[in-house]
Amino acid sequence: MLLPILILLAACAKESADYQQEASNPEFFHRSMKRLTDVIVHDIFSPPVASRIYAYASIAGYEAALPGSPDYQSLAGQLTELTPAPKPEVGKEYCYPLASVHAMLKVGQSLIFSEDTIAIFSEKIHEEFKELGIPSAVYDRSVAYGEKVADHILAWSSKDNYKETRSYPKYSITDDPSKWQPTPPAYMDGIEPSWEKLRPFVIDSAQQFIPARPTAFSTDKNSQFYKETMEVYEALQVGNEAERAEREAIARFWDCNPYVVNQVGHVMFASKKITPGGHWINITRIVATKANADFMKTTSAYALTSVALADGFISCWDEKYRSQLVRPETYINRYIDEEWLPLLQTPPFPEYTSGHSVISRAAATTLTSIFGDDFAFVDDSEEEFGLPARSFKSFFHASDEAAVSRLYGGIHYRPAIDNGVTQGYEVGKWVVANVKMKTDAVSMREK
Repeated sequence: MLLPILILLAACAKESADYQQEASNPEFFHRSMKRLTDVIVHDIFSPPVASRIYAYASIAGYEAALPGSPDYQSLAGQLTELTPAPKPEVGKEYCYPLASVHAMLKVGQSLIFSEDTIAIFSEKIHEEFKELGIPSAVYDRSVAYGEKVADHILAWSSKDNYKETRSYPKYSITDDPSKWQPTPPAYMDGIEPSWEKLRPFVIDSAQQFIPARPTAFSTDKNSQFYKETMEVYEALQVGNEAERAEREAIARFWDCNPYVVNQVGHVMFASKKITPGGHWINITRIVATKANADFMKTTSAYALTSVALADGFISCWDEKYRSQLVRPETYINRYIDEEWLPLLQTPPFPEYTSGHSVISRAAATTLTSIFGDDFAFVDDSEEEFGLPARSFKSFFHASDEAAVSRLYGGIHYRPAIDNGVTQGYEVGKWVVANVKMKTDAVSMREK
C-alpha cells in the first residue's frame, strides 16, 4: 500500500521557481566530499592514492558545474592530456549543481572500494535535489550530463599509469644502513615505490622540483646527520612542561596516519584516520564555508587544491624513493637508544622529504591564491578523531605547523621538513601560475 502512495506523492510534487537558487547551495558539494573522505578513511587508502581520488572527483565536479558559470573556464588544455568534456545541449535548461554533485560522486565511487556506501549516499542526496522542485525533464537532463562528464574524467584517469603501477616491483630492502627499512610494529612494505611514474596533473614531471640533497648519512657523533638525529630524539625533552605539551599536541593533531597499527599482547588492530591530503580537503570545506563561497568558487577551490595535493605527492614520492633515507626510529634504535619510540607511529615509506611538509605547503599556496594571505580559520578536522580544534592566522601558518609536527612526532629530520616546505611551495606556485579558472575578462576586473 505504501509504494503506490509514494509514487502518487512523487507524481504530485510541485515544481519550484526557486529550484536553481536552492540547488546552488554549496553544502551539497561539501557533504558529498565529506562522505568521500569517510569512505577513503574506511577503505584505508594510502596518502598518495587518496590524493588521486580527491583530484579526479573534484575535477569532475568542477567541469560539470562549469557551463552554468560563464566567469569560469575549463581545465581542459591546462591539466595534462585533459580534453574538453562533453557540452550540454544548446537551448536546454540544466541544473548544473546537480550535474556537478552527480559527476563528483560517480567518479569518487568508481575509485574507491566501498562503492555501496557512496551509492546509498548518492541516492539520498539525489532525492534531496528532487525535493527542491526541479522539473523532471531538467532533473533527468542534468543527471545525464553529470554522467557524461564523469565518464569523460574516468576515461582520462584510466590513462595516468596508475593501473600499471599495481604490478610494478616492491621496494627492495638492502643492508645499507643509510637506506630505509620497514619499521615496527607492522614492518609494512614501502608504500607506492613507483608513484613517480604516474602522469602529473600540472607539473611537467615528477622530477621538476627535485629538492636539495639530504644530509650525508653518518654515525659519527660529531657529524651533521647525528646532530639532526639528536634534535629528533630530544624534541619532546627540551623546554618547559607547557612547551613540551604544545609540541605533543601539534604532532598528534597533524598525525594523519591512515593506518596506525596497535598491538596489545599478541593482538594487532588498526586505528583509521584521515590522510594528510584529506585533512587539507577538509580545511578547504572549512574556509569555503567561512568565506561564504558560492557553488562555483567552492568547486574551484576543491579542484585547485586537490590538484596541488596530487602533484605534491608525485613530486615528494619521487624523492622518497630516490634518496631512500633511513627513518629516525631505525637510526636511533641502532646507534643511540634501542628502547626509544617516536611519539607518532613511523609511516611505511622512506624519510626524505616529508610528505606532510610538501603537500601542506602546496595546498596552502593554492588556498592563499583563492582566499587571501591572512585568512584566519579554526580547523576542527580532527575533532571526530578525539582531538581539539586548533586556530590558525593563515594557510601558511597551518602548513608551517603541519611541517614541524613531523619533528615533534619523531618521524622526520629537520632537512626533510624545511626542504619539503620549499618543494611544496614550488609545486603550489607552479599550479597557481599554470591553472587559470577564472576567464581573462573576470581576472582583469578583479585586478
